[in-house]
Amino acid sequence: MYQFSRTIYRELAPYVLEDKPSTQLESNRELVLRECEAAIERLMMDRRYFARPSRSLFNNVRPYFGIGDLPRVFFVIDRNVTFALDFLRRVPEYAFDATGIERSCQAMTRKGLPCQRQPLPASEYCPSHQHLDDSFEELLELAA
Repeated sequence: MYQFSRTIYRELAPYVLEDKPSTQLESNRELVLRECEAAIERLMMDRRYFARPSRSLFNNVRPYFGIGDLPRVFFVIDRNVTFALDFLRRVPEYAFDATGIERSCQAMTRKGLPCQRQPLPASEYCPSHQHLDDSFEELLELAA
């Protein structure tokens, strides 16, 4: 996923405004890079709860570009985020996430504790809580 954030940054770097306020410690380029990395990392970690990643990243980096460059900035961000989403859909999910942490079921037990079982490969829930994933998919279909 590192490649996606760096691709966005490399395409946008020539258009970043060089002005840096005296109160700002980092340069504008560093801030744009940090925002790109944070957005792609969030996309990788909790894609289900990141509704509009392109728009979110665009709104975060918009102050660092001139008004005339904003359409190009949005196009670059949207195209690369779409590529990242397609990549994430094609990659199978394993027992560990990208940071090496073992995946666990996202449901809560009756005692209010997080479920400790490992989720199914194509889901965020274990076999005991699989019904929670089905209801979410049905809601998405009804909304569409």
